[in-house]
Amino acid sequence: MTIDTTDRAILSATQGGLPLVAQPFAEVGRWLGLDEADVIARMDRMQAAGVIRRVALAPNHYALGMVANGMTVWDVEDSAADVLGERIGALPFVSHCYLRPRALPDWPFNLFAMVHGSSRDEVEAHREEIAHMLGADCRACDVLYSARILKKTGMRLRKEAH
Repeated sequence: MTIDTTDRAILSATQGGLPLVAQPFAEVGRWLGLDEADVIARMDRMQAAGVIRRVALAPNHYALGMVANGMTVWDVEDSAADVLGERIGALPFVSHCYLRPRALPDWPFNLFAMVHGSSRDEVEAHREEIAHMLGADCRACDVLYSARILKKTGMRLRKEAH
């Protein structure tokens, strides 16, 4: 799919989130001189084509008391990683789960899952739960705790030179 200048304007207008009003798509349309139906249709088309993954609420887990955050890393068989990742990603305390290539010999981990909790003890308990789920499929694991937030936004479009 090729996006046109109107699609790009919609993406740019919404990249920081939808406006917090009763009719957010109508408001975006007002900003851009479009009607609400056109904004919705274009966003639906971009979502169907994979340009937009999803339109979703993104709560601030720190404000919700989830102040301990650990990226758990797992060394699992590549052939089982997709199925295992789906199971881990569905857990309520995992915000995102993905596969990454290993960096052998120093980094054997290929499955990553961000785990949130109200304390490190809670994160460790969640890590144990994941380890139990993985069982013999897990060869090694570790957890990397967040020390500070460096970025808390989605992708930002580059400004086009005119």
